[in-house]
Amino acid sequence: MGIPFVIQTIITTIYAITVVGTILVVISENRNPIRTLAWVLVLVFVPAVGILFFYFFGQDNRKKKSISSHYKQTDKKINIRDSSKDVTSLHQIYDTIKLASLLERNNDSVLLRGSEVEIITDGHRKFDLLLHDIEEAKHHIHIQYFLFANDETGCKIKDALMKKASEGVEVRFLYDNVANIKVPSRFYNEMRLSGVRVVPFMNVSMPWFKSRMNYRNHRKVVVIDGNIGYVGGMNIGNNYFLDLNWRDTHLHITGKGVYGLQHSFLADWYTSNEERLHDDILYYPPCEEKTDNLLQIATCGPNTAWSNLLQAAINIAITARNYLYIQTPYFLPTDSLVEALQIAALSGVDVRLMVSRKSDSSYIDPGARSYYSGLLRAGMRIYEHQTKFIHAKTMVSDDFLSVIGSANMDFRSFESNFEINCYLYDRNLAEQNKQIFLNDMLECKEIILDIWEQRSWWPRLKESVTRLFAPLM
Repeated sequence: MGIPFVIQTIITTIYAITVVGTILVVISENRNPIRTLAWVLVLVFVPAVGILFFYFFGQDNRKKKSISSHYKQTDKKINIRDSSKDVTSLHQIYDTIKLASLLERNNDSVLLRGSEVEIITDGHRKFDLLLHDIEEAKHHIHIQYFLFANDETGCKIKDALMKKASEGVEVRFLYDNVANIKVPSRFYNEMRLSGVRVVPFMNVSMPWFKSRMNYRNHRKVVVIDGNIGYVGGMNIGNNYFLDLNWRDTHLHITGKGVYGLQHSFLADWYTSNEERLHDDILYYPPCEEKTDNLLQIATCGPNTAWSNLLQAAINIAITARNYLYIQTPYFLPTDSLVEALQIAALSGVDVRLMVSRKSDSSYIDPGARSYYSGLLRAGMRIYEHQTKFIHAKTMVSDDFLSVIGSANMDFRSFESNFEINCYLYDRNLAEQNKQIFLNDMLECKEIILDIWEQRSWWPRLKESVTRLFAPLM
C-alpha cells in the first residue's frame, strides 16, 4: 500500500522548503560569491546530499562562540615573551619588510631573531632527530600533529613519549580526532596511563559536533623544553618517514623562533583543555641569539579576523622582484591569489609552481589543472613532479624570503583549517630552499601552454566541473 497523496504532498513541500531555506541561508551569509555559487549548485542538483553536507561542513561558524570567541580569549591570555633587545631596530625592519609588518598587524606575529634553523627534506632525518630530541628532553614536550598514525613510525614516537612521561617530563599530546578517527582509543589510553596528557583538539562530540566538524587543526608542531621546535608539512606516519615516493619539507628550529611555536601550541592547548600554563621562564626560557636571521611564526584559522596566510601569500606574490618559487600538494587558489600570481608573472617576475603529476587525492587534481591555462598565459611556469608526491608547502623569493609550514594553497587551508607557517628572512636559508626546488625540478615535466591547450575535451570538462566545487574541497 502506497503513501497517501496528501502525505506525499506534505513531505514534498517540507523538503522543498528545506532546500530553498538552506539556499537562502547560504546567500544571506554574504560569503565569497564563488563559494556561495558552489553550495547553491550542490543544493540544486543533489539536494539531499547537499543539505547533509552543508549542515556538517558548510555553515560559517567563524563568528560563533563555539569557534571564534573561545579562541580569541585564548590569544589574549597567553603572551609571547618579547625577544627583541632593540625595539627601535625591529620597527625599522617592519618598515623595510612589508610582509613582516603585515603579519605583525594581522596576526600579532612577533619578529624573532637569532635562531638556528635546519631545513629537512628527508623523512629519516626528521624521525631520527625528533627521537633524539625527545630522549634529551628535561622539562616538557609539547607535540601536536594533524595525523599521528598507529603504525611502526607512530608507535616508536609514542613509546618515546611514554618513556619520558614516566621519567617525570611533562608531555602534552594534542591531536585532531576527526583526522585520526581510525586510531583506536587504546592507542591514546596507553599514553595516558604512562602519564602523557592526551587531549583532542576542540573535541568533536555532541553538542558541538556540527559546528566543529569542518574546522580541522592541520598544524604540525613540536616544542621541547621551550628552545627546540619543529614545524612544517610532515605528519607522523610511515608515509612521511619510510615512503620513498613521498617528498616533504620540515623545519628544525633552535632558539627564540621556538617562542612562536610555543605560543601557538599553548593557545591550542588552552582552547582544547582550558588549562593555562603560567610559568614563562619554563615555557619561554632565555635563548642565546646564535645567528642574525629573523623569522615569524604565523597562524590562521576560523577564529581569526583576517585570512592571514592568504594575505601573506598575496603580499609575497605582488612584492617579489626577481623570482617566486612555490611547492604545494594541492593547488586550488582563491581568485585574489590567482590574480596576484598573474600580476607578478606579467611584471616579469620568474614565477614557478611545482605540484605532483598525481596527488593522494585524485579528485582534486583536475581542479588544480583548471587554473593552468590562465597562469601560463601570464608567463608563469608550472611543473608536475613525475615520480613523487610533493607534500611540501613552501615558497622562496628573491634569495631572501622562505616560507615553510602546514598550509596548502587551497580554500580549505586559507579559510577553514587551523594552519601554521614559518616566514624566514635569511639569505642562506633562502638559497637552500631555492636549491631544493631546483633539485626537485630535475624530476619534473614542465607544462607548455601550446601543448597543454591541445588536450582533448574530456579532461577539459572534468577540470571545469571540478573547479566549480573547488571552494568546497
